[in-house]
Amino acid sequence: MAKAAPASVKKEIEGLREKLRYHEYRYYVLDDPEISDAAYDRMMNRLKELEAAHPELVTPDSLTVRVGGAPREGFTKGAACATDAQPGQCVFLRGIEEWDRRVARG
Repeated sequence: MAKAAPASVKKEIEGLREKLRYHEYRYYVLDDPEISDAAYDRMMNRLKELEAAHPELVTPDSLTVRVGGAPREGFTKGAACATDAQPGQCVFLRGIEEWDRRVARG
């Protein structure tokens, strides 16, 4: 039978999740981060390390297993580009189309 994780590990995991959620909200929703990306990454890597060592503490809502979050208020979806376009390619292609129109007009 697997040994239960120490209470201190559970507490650290819960604390990391709480801090990471807070900083994600500041970054993605408020667009006002308080810490650097590197500091966030260090916390996330520590959470991953602890959860890998204690998989029984991984929860469905853990930041290491969930995908995405709520979009920032006021965020609107843009028109789609070609389905086979690479990220960033749509903006590039629109720029070329605009340039082509300007050149054609002389």
